[in-house]
Amino acid sequence: MQIVNDIALSLGSNIGDRLANLSLAIDLLRSSEIISHVLTSSIYETEPIGESNQANFLNLCLTCKTKHNEMELLGFLKSVEHYVGRQKRKRWHEREIDIDILFFSDLVIRSQHLVIPHERMHERKFVLAPLVEILPNFNHPVLGVTVQKLLENCKDKSQVKVYKGIF
Repeated sequence: MQIVNDIALSLGSNIGDRLANLSLAIDLLRSSEIISHVLTSSIYETEPIGESNQANFLNLCLTCKTKHNEMELLGFLKSVEHYVGRQKRKRWHEREIDIDILFFSDLVIRSQHLVIPHERMHERKFVLAPLVEILPNFNHPVLGVTVQKLLENCKDKSQVKVYKGIF
């Protein structure tokens, strides 16, 4: 019997047709055999973090299930980013699409290629606001508090506002 892992992902885009980039990525995720049971949050328009001289992002979170391991999932997500048109740029710069693994069930993974739970998610309202819509009571496996509590305690003062309802 294969283990089914519950996954939480964060998606963002701030270059090109941001909404179309997110929509294409979600269509690719939903049509794959790698993941199933995709549930998305609303879309949020958010200020960029790090390099502020760029367009606002559209962000959302989603939950899904997979029978694959974390490295297989990561490889699949990188292929989705490539298909949507992501270009290599400096850290904190524009992105056609960015897909991050936030949670992989309750696993804690620290490797050269992957850190789960995402190491800065608790500091970012653009992740927490959409995530709390779909996973408010999930306990962060390292910090030991719910996603709802992470949002309540988040010190990030950036603007995060609902842009569009759920896909």
